Amino acid sequence: MKVGIPKEIKNNENRVGMTPSGVAELARRGHEVSVQHAAGEGSGFSDDEYVAAGARILPTIEAVYRESEMIVKVKEPIEPEYGLVRPGQLLFTYFHFACEKELTEAMLRSGAVCLAYETVQLPNGSLPLLQPMSEVAGRMAALNGAYYLQRTQGGKGKLISGVPGVSPARVLVLGGGVVGQAAAVMAAGMGADVTITDISLPRLRQLDIETPANVHTLYSSEHNIRQMLPSVDIVIGSVLVPGDKTPHLITREMLSLMEPGTVLVDVAIDQGGCFETSRPTTHSDPVYIEDGILHYCVANIPGALPHTSTLALTNATLRYALALADKGWQQACRDDKALARGLNIVGGKVVYKAVADVFGLPCEPIEC
Repeated sequence: MKVGIPKEIKNNENRVGMTPSGVAELARRGHEVSVQHAAGEGSGFSDDEYVAAGARILPTIEAVYRESEMIVKVKEPIEPEYGLVRPGQLLFTYFHFACEKELTEAMLRSGAVCLAYETVQLPNGSLPLLQPMSEVAGRMAALNGAYYLQRTQGGKGKLISGVPGVSPARVLVLGGGVVGQAAAVMAAGMGADVTITDISLPRLRQLDIETPANVHTLYSSEHNIRQMLPSVDIVIGSVLVPGDKTPHLITREMLSLMEPGTVLVDVAIDQGGCFETSRPTTHSDPVYIEDGILHYCVANIPGALPHTSTLALTNATLRYALALADKGWQQACRDDKALARGLNIVGGKVVYKAVADVFGLPCEPIEC
């Protein structure tokens, strides 16, 4: 199969769809891999490394799309790429369609096969291609929350760990999944007083066992969240409904319960966000203040640590990319139902129910 790896063009997105080691595995199996010039530089991988791994370097993003049957990316195509996608082409990347109507319409028009990392789902409910970036994003959420607590950055002027004789900051984590646990453990490691919420009692029991002593569990309800808000310094939103829009757990009215300078970090912004007042921001302009509350809503948080993130992502995606290249998407999805759940749009039709429901479109499940 002809596999293409374009350079990401989303704001400050320095990750790349595959490492040279991943390219070497594809090349070893006889596949032809094209990498756009400088695609890996932001992650610390040179063109020479890709060439040594068996890839050829193409000068432009247009050339990569034109010559490839499968595109392996990190982030969803953005407007300049829409016209490059062609019927029948397989795109293997993060899409997050539920909060991107324009993207959804563009991919429907393209006639492409859109296989989304974020909805590949194992029988136990876990999301193997979302997990590595969730682990990075959760850790970074705690770090960024601590940074923006500085008065010079718009926060309350509190040190997250406190000092002897001075209490640490209080951190509330909404959602006890992979992101939430990673955020809670990182914040706890910095010395914060952490509370993590979830609606699953079995999950709360598990978190109670697996997290440090300064992490407390709390059942997630509007009442309990409201009770916490007046005393917290950082709120990290990490709720996920696979493929669907995220519910707003903090409304605009609830901002008045918090002290000015409280920091909200919305890791779920890719899926619409946990906070009603969230709107996507970028690494070049990451924060804004709404009703006295500082919001950090960067939609590609792991893009700030591209070397670590690209390595972690390729570790997870490579086995699936190899299956798709070896067998073609239809046979690969027949053989692996977890991979089949990643199909969101195929040949101008929505095949993933949550995406269809968000936009009021018919869902036409596909038999691979």
